[in-house]
Amino acid sequence: MTHPDSTPEPGSTPDPGSPSVAAGTPDPRHIQLVVLDMAGTTVADGGLVEQAFDVAARRLGVEPGSPDHAEKLAYVRATMGESKISVFRHLFGDEAAAQRANTAFEAAYGELVDGGRIAPVPGAREAIEALRAAGRTVVLSTGFARVTQDAILGALGWQDLVPLTLCPADAGGRGRPYPDMVLTALLRTRATDSVQRIAVAGDTSYDMLSGRRAGASVVAGVLTGAHDRGQLVSAGATHVLGSVAELPALLGVV
Repeated sequence: MTHPDSTPEPGSTPDPGSPSVAAGTPDPRHIQLVVLDMAGTTVADGGLVEQAFDVAARRLGVEPGSPDHAEKLAYVRATMGESKISVFRHLFGDEAAAQRANTAFEAAYGELVDGGRIAPVPGAREAIEALRAAGRTVVLSTGFARVTQDAILGALGWQDLVPLTLCPADAGGRGRPYPDMVLTALLRTRATDSVQRIAVAGDTSYDMLSGRRAGASVVAGVLTGAHDRGQLVSAGATHVLGSVAELPALLGVV
């Protein structure tokens, strides 16, 4: 098994259950601020994004089973982790159509959440509590709108789990892959004096890009969501974990 502070030898294949580590990564035990994605990373939603997309697409006249629907769904899957309004702007072109699609998507996702269709990723709450107990500041971030983020937090009883939660609107409107939410977490919490003492964890390539662009020294991909190991590593993951439950050990919290 590869030790979290070591680098695999050239040509070696990391154990799927252990983190893969980029060369030159600073000691993860020095991390002070941890920014965690929600859906797919700390929250298991069972494919609700695609179900909510179907509702939004039908609202704008895209019929399920059509080539247009298949093409748009493929884009949604490829851009998991990106701000949803940005996705709809790409898919539907003009701002008015994008806003209608986004409103329909958020309403449909919220109804699915209210119907009990989400749950914590196993060990996620415990990992967050362990990190906080060890003095790390933890922030939850999402590509969803605030109303949807609040619905998820409420459904899980996580309203007071962390001191700060962020959506794209909280960071000036730009979600992932921009670094804005990670840097907003730093500015609002003042948890550290260096971006190198930030850890970012998420399940998509957009999470990885956001973390790397923000300068975080630990950008951990997790295998509980949308993208696989290859996609996460290609987007700049410094570590790949089976799930967020492994993050405390990586950061020296046991």
